Amino acid sequence: MSRLLIINPGSTSTKIGVYEDALEVKSFTLRHEAELLGAYEKVIDQLAWRTEEIKRILRENGMPLEAFDAYVGRGGLLRPMESGTYRVNEAMLKDLQESARGEHASNLGALIAHALGEEYGKEAFIADPVVVDELEDIARISGLKELEKISIFHALNQKAVAKRYAKEKGENYQNLNLIVVHLGGGISIGVHAKGRVVDVNNALNGEGPFSPERSGSLPVRPLVELCFSGKYTKGEILKMITGKGGFVSYLGTNDARVVEERMNRGDAEAKLIYEAMAYQIAKEIGGAATVLKGKIDAILITGGIAYSPVMVGLLKERVAFLAPVVIYPGEDELLALAEAASRVLHGEEEARVYGSAK
Repeated sequence: MSRLLIINPGSTSTKIGVYEDALEVKSFTLRHEAELLGAYEKVIDQLAWRTEEIKRILRENGMPLEAFDAYVGRGGLLRPMESGTYRVNEAMLKDLQESARGEHASNLGALIAHALGEEYGKEAFIADPVVVDELEDIARISGLKELEKISIFHALNQKAVAKRYAKEKGENYQNLNLIVVHLGGGISIGVHAKGRVVDVNNALNGEGPFSPERSGSLPVRPLVELCFSGKYTKGEILKMITGKGGFVSYLGTNDARVVEERMNRGDAEAKLIYEAMAYQIAKEIGGAATVLKGKIDAILITGGIAYSPVMVGLLKERVAFLAPVVIYPGEDELLALAEAASRVLHGEEEARVYGSAK
């Protein structure tokens, strides 16, 4: 049995879990005050501080860091890569330190895991970061030669849920056709064809349905006119697309629970916007069904909003005719990372090498 420390850095918190293979022993959420975060100019500058915070909480709970067999971090904004578990290597560290593909707290996952691994002489891994890219060539075509569609989605949770479903059914993930719907602050709908996500909307940068805080796809010409109106800077426009879009734009909140409460109090606008989001998600699922030519084993709905019977009900009304709908509420990323590392440590799959040819 392998003892694992799982590290999942977020924008305002760091979640850590102590696992024995896929069994959780203990988990912690370290909340980071805005004033403390504001003292660091860049996300990468938080590395030493967040690492020390992890050491502190484990010491306080009598959990020696040298007792772990491996350290597993959430993957960040790296180069496009195949799905799988990766050993942290120099190429990965360099890309994360330079933040060439963007700054995000998840970039710290591999860096913290590596720092601990170096200190205690153990291995460090990541698994299924958001940049997992298994798109078919036909799915990359945007309609404008200068722009290629790219794969950014909730790969870790989508892959874990798809494999969990396959295991429950006694099937091999590589033999199934699934549509996996992640409902969170961002929303991604992935087409899993025989073990590969051959098509998925870019859940971060303006594609697919709108979400609690992201705009999703927008009318192109009006967006261009807005960009050149002189009213907004480039940064402000980008923030509208990711951070201040969706529910935030229409209703001033990114909390779907708050929107549901407003609906229950008779707020007609909240009801319209909430149902519009469900409508767009269902349309995206319908589009995903065409990729699989209607041969769908199941539609899996996951993420935080999957806890809502209201949202699940609205989606089922529109898509249940396509395939059985199975609900996996929440996004257990710590468990997904533990399962991925365990498979490598027990020889069930080989660790991939970052930076090698796709």
